[in-house]
Amino acid sequence: MIHQSDSYFRALQLKAKSQVHTLLSGNNLSNIHGEGYDFSELREYRVGDDIRKINWTITAKMGKPYVKEFHANRELSVGVIALLTPSLYFGFKDKKRLKLNTLTNIAMVLGYATLYNSDLFRGVSYCDDSTYVTSPTKQLYTLNQFFKNIYDAPLLGTHLDYRQLSKDIFTKFHRPSLLFILGDFLEEIDISLLAQKHEVVVIFVRHRDEENPKRLGEVTLQDPSSMRQLETFFGIKSLQSYSARLKESDRRLKEHFSSYGIRYITIYTDEEIVSKLIRLF
Repeated sequence: MIHQSDSYFRALQLKAKSQVHTLLSGNNLSNIHGEGYDFSELREYRVGDDIRKINWTITAKMGKPYVKEFHANRELSVGVIALLTPSLYFGFKDKKRLKLNTLTNIAMVLGYATLYNSDLFRGVSYCDDSTYVTSPTKQLYTLNQFFKNIYDAPLLGTHLDYRQLSKDIFTKFHRPSLLFILGDFLEEIDISLLAQKHEVVVIFVRHRDEENPKRLGEVTLQDPSSMRQLETFFGIKSLQSYSARLKESDRRLKEHFSSYGIRYITIYTDEEIVSKLIRLF
């Protein structure tokens, strides 16, 4: 089992709280589209839009259908869902480049931003066959317990069943919510069910070396899920085969997300989190 220091966790908390002030400067997690009275924008009709939102006066003037959208005027429900897999230990030799720590930092920024916006937060983390769920809350203590659960998760030797995740998440969020799903997404997942009810944002957490690995020659590799070892030669052909499979998997995932209006973004372990998150808002 890999143990991480509490001092580094506290450093992540301080960093996240500082980052939130930057994130909320001119941005607001609550600026999602929904039913309400505060006008948001006028845009061209898209397939799937509610025809009741069509502005017939503008439509007649422009010669093509336009719809009005509004800011949600209710308290926003924000969910942060962490998909915890052994592959998040990639980069463990450098804590600043460890995917699990980057994912924890992202969850903190989103959680603290939700709290400072006076919106309702709910955290869910999946690890192997266990699930950690917070009640809908505005309490800082509850948020910090959720973040610590992610940070301390014992991931080696675990496996996540992606087939049941979407249904399980769906049962945990009864009201329409803004859901952030965090993970490295090295396996495919179908979250179309969630997109029917919620606004979903997927955040890929990646280390650059796993997308562009270096030649290693003769190595002993260990599967972090099964813990089985394999002696192999990791040369040019192996790199090309691995990269091609990962790119194809990512292409299918992103195509799936786009087809259901799910926004997604990739945050690498060496990037500034806030600058990437701002693009979402």
